[in-house]
Amino acid sequence: MRHLSTPAKIQDYLNSIPQNFEKKEETCMSPRRVLRDKRAHCIEGALLAAAAFWYHGKKPLVLHLATTKIDEDHVVAPFQEYGLWGAISKSNHSLLRYRDPVYKTIRELALSYFNEYYEFKSGEKSLRGYTKPINLKILGSDWITEESELWNINDILTGASHFPIAPQKTLKKLRVADPIELDITAHTDWLNYPLKKRR
Repeated sequence: MRHLSTPAKIQDYLNSIPQNFEKKEETCMSPRRVLRDKRAHCIEGALLAAAAFWYHGKKPLVLHLATTKIDEDHVVAPFQEYGLWGAISKSNHSLLRYRDPVYKTIRELALSYFNEYYEFKSGEKSLRGYTKPINLKILGSDWITEESELWNINDILTGASHFPIAPQKTLKKLRVADPIELDITAHTDWLNYPLKKRR
């Protein structure tokens, strides 16, 4: 945690460890387990980032991005610098990763993921809502070193109130992603079988 002292260093660390493909069972690992096992998926990466922020005196925040049923939700760790919002994000794809702190509001930050958030086969844009930043201080600190799965945090995020991305009449007329955009989603950082970095 000492070395994860800036948002960029946290993101670089998350990029350096393999994607958690949950080969045996679904997981929601604590930051301690992520550091030990050196693998993570989105919520696990966000929790590690939040813990690192807390260690260095910042708020341990997480933000839930909700999608339609055809896609998977995403979790990021938002942070502020000079009054502007950015986010740490663990993703095997390039499009849903780090956001530099250039956004004035959480809504702006959430919307920065919209056009790149689409189902990889159909191209249907799927992001539908976002929460306010949730401060994990409300849970104490046991979650940082917990050995069991942190499904309670997952439930808090999915059960929180979500702000809509756009009115329904707008969402019904969304344009699907281009073929070249779909091709980009095929390029991942980590291969599942065998597990290795592409570059």
